[in-house]
Amino acid sequence: MHKVMALDVGTKRIGVALSDYLQMIAIPHSCVQRQPEDKAVEEITKIAKENRVEKIVVGLPKNMDGTIGYQGKDCIDFSQKFVGFDIILEDERLTSEEAEERLRERKVDFRKNKGLVDIESACVILEQYLGK
Repeated sequence: MHKVMALDVGTKRIGVALSDYLQMIAIPHSCVQRQPEDKAVEEITKIAKENRVEKIVVGLPKNMDGTIGYQGKDCIDFSQKFVGFDIILEDERLTSEEAEERLRERKVDFRKNKGLVDIESACVILEQYLGK
């Protein structure tokens, strides 16, 4: 059995979420600083190997019309740095808004810790993928 990892890739931080071994539940994991990028890739790869991950679901930010802009291309480029894993690109439109709403419902103050939104966004991305 293997877990699935999801990444919410931003310019400053990367939210990380993991599934359970049954691949039914998304579990918040951590937030990794994007810079320096080689260190971020190394840290995420280490997390993946420690958790027996075979698939990495990377949130793909698309424009509202479905096209891929600069940030989407950046996420695609970043995802290609993970060798030895199945990479799945998952449409992540509006996941940050959903993540913020979930945190508000739980009365979590994320205004001073945006990493919490990134981690929750990774959970949303993973839940979308697992629900297919």
